Amino acid sequence: MTYENFRDTFNETKNIYNSKHKTAFLSTDRFETFGMDGFQSVPCGNTNPTDFINIEGYMVQNPFFCVLMSSYVVSARKYRPISFDTVVGQEHITQTLLNEIKGNKLAQAFLFCGPRGVGKTTCARILAKEINKEEDGSSKGDFAFNIFELDAASNNTVDDIRNLVEQVRIPPQIGQYKVYIIDEVHMLSPSAFNAFLKTLEEPPPYAIFILATTERHKILPTILSRCQIFNFERITVTQIVDHLTEICKLEEIVAQTEALHLIAQKADGAMRDALSIFDQMVSFSGTKSITYKEVLHNLNILDYDYYFRITKTFAERDISSALLIFDEILKKGFDGQIFLNGLASHFRDLLVSQVPETIPLLEVPGNIAEQYKTQAAATNYGFMINALNVINQYDTTYKMSHNQRLHVELAIIKLCHLNEAINLSEELKKKSLK
Repeated sequence: MTYENFRDTFNETKNIYNSKHKTAFLSTDRFETFGMDGFQSVPCGNTNPTDFINIEGYMVQNPFFCVLMSSYVVSARKYRPISFDTVVGQEHITQTLLNEIKGNKLAQAFLFCGPRGVGKTTCARILAKEINKEEDGSSKGDFAFNIFELDAASNNTVDDIRNLVEQVRIPPQIGQYKVYIIDEVHMLSPSAFNAFLKTLEEPPPYAIFILATTERHKILPTILSRCQIFNFERITVTQIVDHLTEICKLEEIVAQTEALHLIAQKADGAMRDALSIFDQMVSFSGTKSITYKEVLHNLNILDYDYYFRITKTFAERDISSALLIFDEILKKGFDGQIFLNGLASHFRDLLVSQVPETIPLLEVPGNIAEQYKTQAAATNYGFMINALNVINQYDTTYKMSHNQRLHVELAIIKLCHLNEAINLSEELKKKSLK
């Protein structure tokens, strides 16, 4: 195979991949990790497999490696944002970074803080790529050799920081900046932090440091004062659902909106978690469809319907029906404390459904939201407040109980008689006033 034949094969396969998956290759020096991510290859010659060549800005390992077929790539990697405009839920950060790049007002050190799976490392990589582009926005060379990623969890000693400082002294061979991304920076030892202070405060003009952490409170104040700090927010349920809907369109997957809402709620604000659960659900279904019932079963989530039904029994003071519903929940394998936590969330959602201004806080599908509005209108406000107090009390003492089933059943019985207690209390107040 000649170089020209290989280049044609590579470009043809690259274009097919890009059009199919609506994404682009990342330019890098590591064939297995980025440049040909998602492809399997086999040797077509007896050349050294560690050799690299640059084909139109892509570092490819061994010119006699033929791209043959695409392999499965998890959605969290396949749909990882490659530009600031594709980052979900962090507009306040991406816009600030873009303005700094346009205005040539880049800080020498950034600190990206926030929970897991919200885009800290992704934004760091995009920033590293963007600042090395030409003024016209083009990227003529491959700047992968200008970007260094360090895992502070396994490189947390003074010697590791000393090696980093030695690397910083060498200017970039191409491009304007060398970018150092240090993930989980809170894992550095106090001595390593102190060894890093001087370099972080006065780095060479070509060096940019991007620190990422999930635990900002563990970082020394002297480090914080030397960085421009960006706080990443949890991604909302609505934003996750919208993103999953777009992926479903690209992958030609039919998914119920209620199912996507459950996935988004289970992800707890982390897009990476949501995409991992999404992949799991697609595999579970065995077909290109995701249903609400399948998600409930696979993720072991208690259906909203149980909470609506048991709340109705509280209003009707139907103790036997309430206990039977709880027995049904236990037979499905759910723990009593999970039920109590879910019931507390249910009453919270009923509370926010009573006032139009707080309805946006109700992160549930449209049909479920209508059910909340209906039940909230039929439920006394004082009952909901007192019910939350009762549930919280029994939830706090749940672990200390020797008979946990009886413990929850007592809570249910108390909730069934709660309206009577409230009415009796009001009557006593009226008599005392007379």
